[in-house]
Amino acid sequence: MNLYPNLSQFSSKEFALNEDPVAAQIEFRRVTKMYGPIAAVKDVSLTVRQGEFVTILGPSGSGKTTALMLLAGFAAPSSGDILISGRSVAAVPSYRRDQGIVFQSYALFPHLTVRRNLEFPLEMRGMRAADRVKRVDQMLERVHLAEFGDRMPAQLSGGQQQRVALARALIADPPILLLDEPLGALDRNLREQMQGEIKRLHREFGKTTICVTHDQEEALTLSDRIVVMRAGQIEQTDTPEALYDRPVTRFVANFLGEANILEVHDFQIETGAAQPSGTVAMVRPERVCIAGSGAPKRADAEQRQSVTGKVEDMIYAGPLRRYQVRVGGSMLIVREHVASGRQTFKAGEEVCLDWLRSDVRFVER
Repeated sequence: MNLYPNLSQFSSKEFALNEDPVAAQIEFRRVTKMYGPIAAVKDVSLTVRQGEFVTILGPSGSGKTTALMLLAGFAAPSSGDILISGRSVAAVPSYRRDQGIVFQSYALFPHLTVRRNLEFPLEMRGMRAADRVKRVDQMLERVHLAEFGDRMPAQLSGGQQQRVALARALIADPPILLLDEPLGALDRNLREQMQGEIKRLHREFGKTTICVTHDQEEALTLSDRIVVMRAGQIEQTDTPEALYDRPVTRFVANFLGEANILEVHDFQIETGAAQPSGTVAMVRPERVCIAGSGAPKRADAEQRQSVTGKVEDMIYAGPLRRYQVRVGGSMLIVREHVASGRQTFKAGEEVCLDWLRSDVRFVER
């Protein structure tokens, strides 16, 4: 894929800056993208509201990156249509779509300084030199890189390169920002720091933003809504809280965090509501409480289901402990916060697990 087309063939008029850009609404209308006999994206319909931050989440091969490439104009739909602010862009080439793009590799020009990397899109749009300097200075301040304008990309840390890439995507004030696995090349601590930076920039600029990632934590942290894709189709779209607490399908429940699927366990499931046909019961590991086998009953015991089991493993993960508890012939996962004075259980110990019946969710098989 050529990320840098020969821009010299286009006139600066084609790249003229919008004097008053507005956040754009995006629509996918029954979009399908075929690669030979394989549908990378199949009959996808989605509306993204103006100024919204939407993350497309899914495993490898789910179609999330293809959906982003279709929106960016690097691929054309086999059928269906893509609209931006009510106008079809399915046949519009990428260089004529007013979008800022941040790639996983950052795609900075290695032979240009930070300042020249930011100037480039403004120069291609015909902005005067004095105005370019002013705009670049303002953007460097906003991404906290005012002292790094004369450095080359290779002289920057990963987080600094990421901020330069974000600044370059935003500097021409496009109505749409596209992020392709934007934090995939960073270590965990830096990813968390940059998540906060991206959220700050989104609040500040108010751009309609589409982010593609396979990182569940990143999606939950950044998004107004999350689109979960599987095998080229949308499995579920909702707010982060709703997706995690009320997944519709077993796939979403397992992909967005961990899930104890109670169907396979050797005990009668007790819930506060009738189980719809074609569903299985599920409870999140952090909703399950663990206690010693001789512990007294809880005050709300009548609202809970209790089972006994044996600890098979305990994993310490800083603020959390993760237990694997065998109940009959099956395994339940428990996640609890580490707290002073809380009992720790070792492999082989008998324990009691319980959870509120109201915390049980039903998901499609």
